[in-house]
Amino acid sequence: MASHQLIDAHLGVLARRLPADAVDELADGLTETWQHHLAAGLPPADAARAAIAEFGTVDQITDAFVVHSPSRRTARMLLATGPVVGACWGATLVAAHVWSWPVPAPAAAVFGLTLLAVVAALITAATSRRSYRRARLGDAGGLGLVALDVAMVAAVLLFAPTLVWPMLVAIPISLARIGLTLQSLPRARAH
Repeated sequence: MASHQLIDAHLGVLARRLPADAVDELADGLTETWQHHLAAGLPPADAARAAIAEFGTVDQITDAFVVHSPSRRTARMLLATGPVVGACWGATLVAAHVWSWPVPAPAAAVFGLTLLAVVAALITAATSRRSYRRARLGDAGGLGLVALDVAMVAAVLLFAPTLVWPMLVAIPISLARIGLTLQSLPRARAH
């Protein structure tokens, strides 16, 4: 039928842009709406067009999924809190004289490059408006920040010669961010 072809074509484009479970839900709704229009007396092709018009264009549907993506929300939250956490760690590292710690320069460079890559992934996810795949980079950025927070806490515990007061702020903030990030990631993967 022409109606199924129209709906199938619509869903085919969405399948290239959105997660399979979202497309399955949309398929159920589109089919149900198409059947409702058929029952109201519309010819099959017109019923398909009406159902598609009710659901929106491929771009409208994709944009809505991207804007409401849990991965995108997680990325925005992490970027918003990043400067505060970074300032706490900066104060900690300066107060603890990080330059005197026995950390090899390549390890510090890897940490810095990883931080830049994580921030780039989070910015890409947070600013995505049309690509659900780009929004999903928030998951990778979140996991990267968890790894960096764990590395910072471990480095302080292993290499800091003495306890300095900014550590009393930086460590709990990082631990809280680890917990919140890990809590948000299963929701992000479910969408």
